[in-house]
Amino acid sequence: MRIRGAVLEQTGGPITVCELELASPGPEEVLVRLGASGVCHSDYNAVDGTSETRCPAVLGHEGAGVVEVVGDGVRRVTVGDHVALSWTPWCGTCEECERDLPQLCSTVWPAMSTGGLMDGKPRLSRDGEPIFHYSFLSTFAEACVVPERSCVPIAPDIPFDVAALVGCAVSTGAGAVWRTAGVQAGERVAIVGCGGVGLSALMAAVEVGADPVVAVDAAPQKLDVARSFGATDAVEWQGSAEATAEAVRDASSGGVDYAIEATGRPEAMQAAFLSTRTRGAAVLIGIPRPDAMLSLPAITIPRMERRVLGSVYGSTKPERDFPHALDLYRQGRLPLDRLVSHRLPLEEAERGFELMHSGDALRVVLEL
Repeated sequence: MRIRGAVLEQTGGPITVCELELASPGPEEVLVRLGASGVCHSDYNAVDGTSETRCPAVLGHEGAGVVEVVGDGVRRVTVGDHVALSWTPWCGTCEECERDLPQLCSTVWPAMSTGGLMDGKPRLSRDGEPIFHYSFLSTFAEACVVPERSCVPIAPDIPFDVAALVGCAVSTGAGAVWRTAGVQAGERVAIVGCGGVGLSALMAAVEVGADPVVAVDAAPQKLDVARSFGATDAVEWQGSAEATAEAVRDASSGGVDYAIEATGRPEAMQAAFLSTRTRGAAVLIGIPRPDAMLSLPAITIPRMERRVLGSVYGSTKPERDFPHALDLYRQGRLPLDRLVSHRLPLEEAERGFELMHSGDALRVVLEL
């Protein structure tokens, strides 16, 4: 079938909206007519080369829509189902899956790097030449073919823009609080970086009853937004990791139990670690450049039992955690709709990145 998609022609190159050919779904694959796609900083990592991506590629990995066609052997969804998409479909048989760590599936990650689906082959083409997928999904398009396990059914009354964000930003941020850290009521939390992922973590911390919840960012306007989402305190970046951590420790009466870092910058990661109190943990979500290194005061790790926790996708299990987040949204306890600050047509995908970098946007959504 013919669809329109936004193609990153090459790393560092332009994004071209053009007509593409989308193949029919194969066995255990699903064709989804998309309703919305989030514009995530991880997509921009493909543009600037932070994450190596085969090009030309259709970006986008936060999507939601309606199942239009199912391939042979599909059992989890049927035609007409509304679904949110997950970029970690998991195989179910590798060592990590058997350890109940589907977000670390050792089959999925190598397959993702091919720019195809689970068999390594793309379903997109242009004039007979392959167009590669991004994170199995490629949601900067009118429709996509994805692995069946990427589809999580949602209620028809859930807005597609909210469901799309649950597919990455919300699960990455909230999951880091709920699943990676397991924050409990009354524990002290800092959120370092108040973009869409950081605000999702902040909302989750507020929802579980963390206190205080300290927001940290270099932009004063983002700290104002963080306060409106429930942050009890706000700390503007002080120019160094050490000074910022000291300000967080002051605001939290001696340091936090968990510092959730959502920027991918080593200096922010260091500030998160230094913000923690005895037996506290820095939870690192952000994606750094491949050559980035992190320097920490080693003596405080055994002496204070300080910890560093990595978090991929918020340690999320989509079948469990997407419905959980959406249930809380329905109850008014997780105001996910407030994350969407801009809605753009597909043709303005490149402007979505400009808005993201301007600091004026919380989360940009492409309406498809």
